Amino acid sequence: MDGRSASAFERGKLCCHCLLIEDSHGLTLVDTGFGLRDVAAPAQRLSTFFLRLLAPDFREEMTAVRQIERMGFSARDVRNIVLTHLDFDHAGGLDDFPAATVHMLRSERDAATRQKTWLDRQRFRPQQWSGQARWQTYRESMGEPWYGFSSVRELRGLPPEILMVPLLGHTLGHAGIAVDTGDHWLMMAGDAYFHRGEMDLYDPHCTPGLRLYQTLMEKDRSARLMNQRRLRRLKAEFGSVVRILSAHDPVEFECAAGRSAEVPARALDEPQPAAAVAAVRA
Repeated sequence: MDGRSASAFERGKLCCHCLLIEDSHGLTLVDTGFGLRDVAAPAQRLSTFFLRLLAPDFREEMTAVRQIERMGFSARDVRNIVLTHLDFDHAGGLDDFPAATVHMLRSERDAATRQKTWLDRQRFRPQQWSGQARWQTYRESMGEPWYGFSSVRELRGLPPEILMVPLLGHTLGHAGIAVDTGDHWLMMAGDAYFHRGEMDLYDPHCTPGLRLYQTLMEKDRSARLMNQRRLRRLKAEFGSVVRILSAHDPVEFECAAGRSAEVPARALDEPQPAAAVAAVRA
């Protein structure tokens, strides 16, 4: 599953990678991971299917809100949340940030709220969405070109250094979030890919378990694979100025954050690795 476990019989470990951005507008969170209510009552919030399939490691100190508090902020300092998509492991913490406006593609909201298929009802959990009045949505067909991608757009109330990049396929409104850190772009690609090997231009590869999981979850296979090819080209042609991250690859997370995926973020008065400072203070 993860490419790092010693055998197929050993539990694999992935991560739920979020970004916290601090600028003159306040704090912006890219995805939320699981939230406090998911940790407290997972059986009421999440589907039995995914609880058994993935067996998440629910730890309150690893939720986004507790890590943000550890850094010296409060939940109300988070003014905006930008979602790659509405899957349960990316949107579970929405209720932990009652002051935040939530940004996503309109097609993501529409597909998630329709609850059309059995799998949709397992992955998109209305129990996690008490604040739908704070949602801002955007048409995926509108925007400007950006490093070979089209329909890339700025977001209402957010600085132009934060862009939404449609990356449909895993869901019908999946998006990447690009952040200009000052010396390079950081692209949170969400679930557009799961394993770092998929970004290899000449030999794209993935573990069998993750390949199967992506196939299970995809809403549009041709769009998903096309966007993976576009991300590979982006890395090959502009890798010096655009760094791409998956939401679930622990190796990519640890390289970017400068710490193990097993431990929460450091408080801001603790020594910070350079990579983590770039991600936090974009």
